[in-house]
Order: sequence, then structure tokens, then C-alpha cells
Amino acid sequence: MYKTRLTELFGIEYPIIQGGMMRIATADLSGAVSEAGGLGVMTALTQPSPEALTNEIARIRTLTDKPFGVNLTFLPGLNPPNYDEFVRSIIEAQVPIVETAGRSPEKYLPMLKEAGIKVIHKCTAVRHALKAEKIGCDAVTIDGFECGGHPGENDTPGLVLIPAATAALEIPVVACGGFGNGQGLAAALALGAEGICMGTRFMITQEAPVHENIKQAMVEGSELSTSLIFRALRNTERVFKNKMADEVVKIEREKGQDLQFEDIRHLVTGQNAGNAFDDGDPDGGIWSAGVVMGLIHDIPDCRTLVHR
Repeated sequence: MYKTRLTELFGIEYPIIQGGMMRIATADLSGAVSEAGGLGVMTALTQPSPEALTNEIARIRTLTDKPFGVNLTFLPGLNPPNYDEFVRSIIEAQVPIVETAGRSPEKYLPMLKEAGIKVIHKCTAVRHALKAEKIGCDAVTIDGFECGGHPGENDTPGLVLIPAATAALEIPVVACGGFGNGQGLAAALALGAEGICMGTRFMITQEAPVHENIKQAMVEGSELSTSLIFRALRNTERVFKNKMADEVVKIEREKGQDLQFEDIRHLVTGQNAGNAFDDGDPDGGIWSAGVVMGLIHDIPDCRTLVHR
């Protein structure tokens, strides 16, 4: 009844993937999703080192014996993480599935595939998905404009982007952006996808390591409770709309094309988001969130959410 190419590829019961989220997708959340029959995905760069990631992988195996994945996002930067060591830790720990995002995983794909690891790459455009298929990825996630985090710069909603991707690719396509319930899953399958990926919806669950005040603020939010930042920097991010996000948008409008990242750095640091998640101040930081908040009205445990 629930079988798709995605469930067959990853050995999971339901075609539902939990998206990798910084500071949120730890063993606790991801293990709960996998144990419920979906695919939990831990975020490698949440861990301070490859050694810490190895320990977190060992911890998820105490929570579930079902398939799980690790997200590795390749980011540009002056001081990038030691990706070679993170990949080595993933391979040595015999992780079955890796979700890549950001820049192309082409450099690491041969060693991941040689280790028998399935690779799913997250994309925001059909042309990027075609490249992922060409270099040997096993599946792709396609992010529509509705998604939390980085939706790309094309502003194409999922209703168009998902069927465009499924028509162009041979490998399985996972729909992402705006999904939070069974109706969305049915719609994604009707559009040709093999399953869905949810971030915001899994953030608002009992197992997510986020202060209850933050979860409640998102439950009380709506489809209008997000802001788009970094537009002038062509690195658009959809985030929860609060006082800090409003201040970023204000500065971006005032600076226009003269905006420099240093103008807003003090507002958008990951430390601010981490403090908000710990302290529970909804205005204390900036974090990714999708418009699917308009469809979220409770804070269930992961098993209840996946099964319903």
C-alpha cells in the first residue's frame, strides 16, 4: 500500500523523509522518525567535529535498528568544515544513506557509492537535479519556493517544479516544501513524486530539541508567518517572521544593492538561533521555517505524525 521506488530504495516503510536541519536533526529526532517507519536524517554539521558525528551515529543506533541517513551540506566559505573527514566518518560508520545539499557532491560521490551508500541530493531547480542524476545520485529531493531554508533564486512553487522534475528525470524524485500531512503526500504522489520530505513539520514535534515556546509560536503562526531574507545577496532564505527577521528585511531594503553581509551578520548568526531554541524567546534568533506552518496545529510525537 505504501510502496514506492523511494521505500524500495531506502528500505523504509513509509515514503516520508525528515529533512536535515541544523541544530535540530540530532539522533533524538531522526531516530524517532526512522523508528516510526520514515527516514530520519541527522545533520552532520550540527556536530562540532567528525569525531562527534561518529558518536552521534552510534547514539542513533541505540534508538532504532531501522534505516537512517546523514545530511552533509557543502557550503562556500573562507573556513569550510573538513568535509574529507566528515565523509570518512560517515563511511567508517557504515551509514546507509547520505543526503547532500548545497554545492555538488560530485567529488565525494565515487567513495560514497563504493562504500555502498545511497545518495540523495537536494535541489531547487530541474537543471541541478539533472546534473545530480548524471553524476550518479540515486535520488533527488526537489525544493519548491514554499520550503523553509534556501529555496533558490527562481521562486518556482512546487505545484510546477515537482511535475517538471519528475517528467525530466529517471531517478526517484522526493517533493519538498509545503508538506505537512497526508493530503500533501497524496498530492505529491499525484504529481509524480515518490515521496515527501518535511522539515518544519518535524521541527514541531515532541522529539525535536527545540524549546516548547518556539514550537508553540510556530503552531500559532500561519502561512503568512515567514520572511524572505538574503534576497539582495542572492542567497534567499525563508525564515520564521519575528522582530529580528523584520530588522534584517528593513536593513536589506535600506541598503539595496549596496548590502554587505557584514551589515546583518550580528542578527543572523547561528548562535542567536541556538540561544532561541534553548531559551525559548521567539524573537531571540532567526531560524528556517516554511509556509506549511499554516497547516500545523499541534505538537505530536513522530510516530503519531508519520502514521496519520
